[in-house]
Amino acid sequence: MLQISPILAFDDNYIWCIENNQNAYVVDPGDASPVMQYLEEKQLSLKGILVTHHHPDHIGGIKALMQWQAANKQPELHIVTPDTERYVFATQKVNDGDVVELKDLTTSLKVMQVPGHTLDHIAYVNDSALFSGDTLFSGGCGRLFEGDAKQMQSNFARFNALSDDIKVYCAHEYTAANMAFAKAVWPQNAAIDDYLDWVASQRQQEIPTIPSNIALEKKINPFMNAHSNELKKNVEQHFNNSYTSPTDVFAALRQWKDTF
Repeated sequence: MLQISPILAFDDNYIWCIENNQNAYVVDPGDASPVMQYLEEKQLSLKGILVTHHHPDHIGGIKALMQWQAANKQPELHIVTPDTERYVFATQKVNDGDVVELKDLTTSLKVMQVPGHTLDHIAYVNDSALFSGDTLFSGGCGRLFEGDAKQMQSNFARFNALSDDIKVYCAHEYTAANMAFAKAVWPQNAAIDDYLDWVASQRQQEIPTIPSNIALEKKINPFMNAHSNELKKNVEQHFNNSYTSPTDVFAALRQWKDTF
């Protein structure tokens, strides 16, 4: 049975391990050491790596994992990356709509191009899981380092169209901070209060708040609701400005979050 487990790295990164029949793929291994430790403890055979984007905390462990695989006389890893020249270690480069077959796990994922955080950012999705990297966080969205608000708002419109029960596996434990912001920008939303309480309880016990799911994000994530008239009025009041489109509201929300 397919299982998805978090491997903790750095201060707040989640490296997701997708497991089935003692075979595994990992998503965005920024650090090799916790991955190797987890695989050895669980007696899993690493078959591949899925990369969402090029930041060091997402790819920094790949070279060491390749060397570890070779030292253990294991087959070459299936390494899936965005289709740009920077990923010299890739064995499969993908674009929007491509399907990635995780053959040893008897499952597949579809690629979504989601530029914004970086221009080459991709996500992976199937009927039960979305690996969103640094694009969609629970209660928030990634910073716009390379792209713009129009691109990111378009990504969130696509996320809104996904099935409600799809679980969201993002790459960082940012939920508490994101929800503090959500409460500030959308105080009328009672669902945010309920989720804040749950998040606080989870973190007090050092339990991950991830995965989330699409249905929940539609309720509590301001960036999933740039079309909301209520939220639009709150943002307009904050900036003493008027906005004519969800993209404008989204851009203002991201600006607000950057200085929150």
